[in-house]
Amino acid sequence: MPDRGTILVTGATGFVGRAVQPALVAAGWRTRCLTRDATRARRRRPTLDWVEGDVGDEASCARALAGCTAALYLVHGIGEGDDFRRREVAAARTFARQASAAGLARIVYLGGVAPAGRGSEHLRSRLEVGETLRAGAVPCVELRASMIIGHGSLSWLIVRDLAARLPVMVLPRWLESRTEPLAIDDAVIALVRALELPIDGSAWFDVPGPEVLSGSQILDATARALGHAPPRKLSVPLLTPRLSALWVRFVTRARWSVARQVVIGLTEDLLAHDDRFWTLIDHRQRLPFAEAARRALAAERAEAGPVRGAWGAVERTLQP
Repeated sequence: MPDRGTILVTGATGFVGRAVQPALVAAGWRTRCLTRDATRARRRRPTLDWVEGDVGDEASCARALAGCTAALYLVHGIGEGDDFRRREVAAARTFARQASAAGLARIVYLGGVAPAGRGSEHLRSRLEVGETLRAGAVPCVELRASMIIGHGSLSWLIVRDLAARLPVMVLPRWLESRTEPLAIDDAVIALVRALELPIDGSAWFDVPGPEVLSGSQILDATARALGHAPPRKLSVPLLTPRLSALWVRFVTRARWSVARQVVIGLTEDLLAHDDRFWTLIDHRQRLPFAEAARRALAAERAEAGPVRGAWGAVERTLQP
C-alpha cells in the first residue's frame, strides 16, 4: 500500500467524516482528525489520532495542519446562529491561509449544488465557502452534492422519519422540486479519489447521484424501503416551506434549526450541471436511491436498533 502522507480530516466526528476515515486509511493515508472536543472524541473512537481545535482559529489550525500533505474540509455550521454564513466564510479563509503556510498540496471540500435561483442561507454559505477555499494558495477540489443518503445524514433523517410516520401528508409545492440524491458510499469514493485527481490548480465538480427524483418520489421510495405503502398526499399549494418546517419539526428527530434550513433549501431544483467528475475518476456506476436507502436503514438498525418511545410505537403500528 502506498504511503500518501498525513491528511487532516475536519468535521471528523460528523456523518461524512466518520464514513470517509476508514476509506482514507485503506487508500494509504495517515489520518489526523480535528474536533472541538478531543476528549469526548477519544472516548468514542480511541484508536484515532485526534487533535483539538477549530477551523476558524489560526493557532489551532496551524497545530493541526503541521506535517500534513492534504486536508478534507467537511465543516458546516448550519443553524449555528444568525451570522453563521459570515463565520463560515471567515473560517474557510483562515483555514486556507494556514494550509498554505503548512505547505499542503491539496484541499478537498464537500459543498452543495448551486440552486437555480437564490437558494437558502445554508446553500449560499456552502458555495461561498467553496469559493473562498478555491481562492486560496493551496489547490482545492470542491465537490458539490445535493442530498446524501446514509445513516447519520440529517436530510436523510428528515425523509426517513416523514416516510415512516405519516401515512397521510399534505403535499406542499416544494416537494415537486427535483434533486439527485447521492449514496454515502459514492460520496466517500468521490472524496478519496479527488485527493489524487490529476488536475492543475483549483476546480469544482458536481457529484450527482444516478437518478433525478422529486421530493415526493423520494418519500415514496423511502416508504417502500421501509416496507410501507407510499403515503397518501393531499395537495396544499399555499403551504410555504417555513410553515412546512413546523410539521417537519414535530414529526422528525432532526434539530429544528437544521430541519428549517433543509426544507427552505428544497424550494427549487438542485440539479447538477453535469456528471463529468464520475468519468474523470472512472466511477460511473453509482448506487440507485432504493439501494442507498436500504443500506441506510440497515445501518440504523445495526447501530441503534428499533426506534423507541411514542414515535417508535407509531412506526411499528404502521408496519404491514
